[in-house]
Amino acid sequence: MTRAVLGRIGSAALVVWATATIVFVALRATGDPLEAVMGGPGSQAGPEAQAAAQAAYGFDQPVIVQYLRQLWQVVTLQLGDSYSRKLPVADLLAANFPPTALLATLALLLAWVLALWGVLIAQTSRGRAGRLVRGALHGLETIASVTPQFFLGAILILVFATGLGLFPVTGTGAAGLVLPVITLAVPVAGYLAHVMHGSLAQADAAPFALTARARGASETRVALRHTIRHAALPALALSGWAYGSLLSGAVVVEALFARPGLGRLLLEASIGRDVPVVIGGVSVIALSYVVIMLVSDAIEIVVDPRLRSGSPSNARTASTAQEVTP
Repeated sequence: MTRAVLGRIGSAALVVWATATIVFVALRATGDPLEAVMGGPGSQAGPEAQAAAQAAYGFDQPVIVQYLRQLWQVVTLQLGDSYSRKLPVADLLAANFPPTALLATLALLLAWVLALWGVLIAQTSRGRAGRLVRGALHGLETIASVTPQFFLGAILILVFATGLGLFPVTGTGAAGLVLPVITLAVPVAGYLAHVMHGSLAQADAAPFALTARARGASETRVALRHTIRHAALPALALSGWAYGSLLSGAVVVEALFARPGLGRLLLEASIGRDVPVVIGGVSVIALSYVVIMLVSDAIEIVVDPRLRSGSPSNARTASTAQEVTP
């Protein structure tokens, strides 16, 4: 456990360093951040004001010194002030991260509900009609997993907001969350269901499933008690990645639905080359990714008893005993 925790801490530090470095280099390559400080390319600031801003923000120092100072601010959580907004970066992140985290969390939960619902229908469908149902579900999962979020969001706006008037396009209430959450959740649900279907056939033909059926268990009970539980393990391992993709996908969704949040803040900061805001926001997303990976690992250990065993032989014994029990 200690080695695992230290490994995760090391991974988090490496991820934050890599993201901060990439963001710093990318934003500096697009232009001079002094423009963001002075109010944009159309600023009428004189030479004296520009020289004062360069000295105040350290732009007159070598680039390597600016880079190391930026990294030190990330390490010490002293992210400084926004170039364009003239506000502490920590305050901006604290105000904009909760709406994005709520949006991503609800989308991940909905994605799991949709994926498990589809897998349960496929597992309990038998005969010729069952093959047709499974084929249709497989097609829908494929389409959902490759549908761009901006396209899906635009379709949802046209149908449910503009056409039917059921949900608002913008808004911070519960109704305003419906369309953005669905936009984020559907592609992830398709991918999770596709991953689970890959291991569902193997679990369905395993001895524990055959034994449960021989003892008179219904297909629904076999699915809920045995096969879906095993088929969900690969998808659980990908939940951390899925949450990270939802946080990054929030950039598109928040811009499309005009929602406040970290994604919209990062988009505006990237356009304005506001380096402290972008580095701080990306670091928060990277740390959130590491935390959700830890949570998904813990859930996977709870679901799979083999991961709680001290040796491979004990793991197989525990798993077999648990699997054949109706």
